[in-house]
Amino acid sequence: MKPYYWESDHGNFGDDLNLWLWDFLLPGFRDVHPDVLLVGVGTVLNEVLLPKTGRKLVLGSGFGYGALPDMRDRTLWDIRCVRGPLTAQKVGVDESLGIIDPAVMVADMPEFAGLSKTHRRSFVPHWESAIAGLWPEVCATVGVNYIDPRGEAKAVIAEIARSELIIAESMHGAILADAFRVPWVAVSTSRNINSFKWNDWAGTLGVSYRPRHVPVSSRAEAIIKGARFWGVDFEAPRHSPAEPAAGHAGDGEVLVREKEPRSTGFRSAAKQVLAAPSALALWQASRAEPQLSTDAALSARKERFLSVLEGVRRDYF
Repeated sequence: MKPYYWESDHGNFGDDLNLWLWDFLLPGFRDVHPDVLLVGVGTVLNEVLLPKTGRKLVLGSGFGYGALPDMRDRTLWDIRCVRGPLTAQKVGVDESLGIIDPAVMVADMPEFAGLSKTHRRSFVPHWESAIAGLWPEVCATVGVNYIDPRGEAKAVIAEIARSELIIAESMHGAILADAFRVPWVAVSTSRNINSFKWNDWAGTLGVSYRPRHVPVSSRAEAIIKGARFWGVDFEAPRHSPAEPAAGHAGDGEVLVREKEPRSTGFRSAAKQVLAAPSALALWQASRAEPQLSTDAALSARKERFLSVLEGVRRDYF
């Protein structure tokens, strides 16, 4: 088998963990059934993203963007489980197959065991916030550790596990925090959020998606998101319905922040002033009442997912 995942041009740990998670969960899966695509972690049940031909084994994937592929031919689509009940409804399978996002299983990997706490509070933005915002500066202003979601996946996840509280705009920031039993607070820098995928996952664990609004931190970020920055409204560029974020222009060109001039004391102070509303809102989020699923809820969902994996081993190995 070959694992399929959405690959961001900029890197995104929540998708990139597919590169090694399945080797832990299904050792030897790459050596069997080369004609089968393992469709795992990510919001990838999309007719544009997935190949139209070939067999697919769906293990915990989610819906959230564009249109679903035609999944009626069950000789080509082996749907063992999906991210949550909302995806199950969309796909047309029993809601009991909406089990959990498989990323929670990362917490069972030996290399992440026993990590000491080194950060009191950490912020994990969405990757499109990271490419255009001033979030390292904002975090430094309010004493919050900044975790770049574009970093190497294992390093990002270790930083999450080493935190005592996670402020998450990245959904997988919250998912991994919850998996490592780290309380989390959801935030959003855009009113046009995709709440479907968050609620899909949250519904499996009895938590709720109630994001606190944090203003965008820069003009470039406002342009990408079609948000307001210092009283000015910006229109977001058109993007493909298959894309999980608005970081691309209509012609497919990736929008990135222009290279900034060498930093000076004045420029640094100016950034802090411009990002002041973001800093205040992030500080308030860092003091908000966090969420965490119960140990029993998480354990029960993981056990159900492990049962699915046992069935896959029986039928494919």
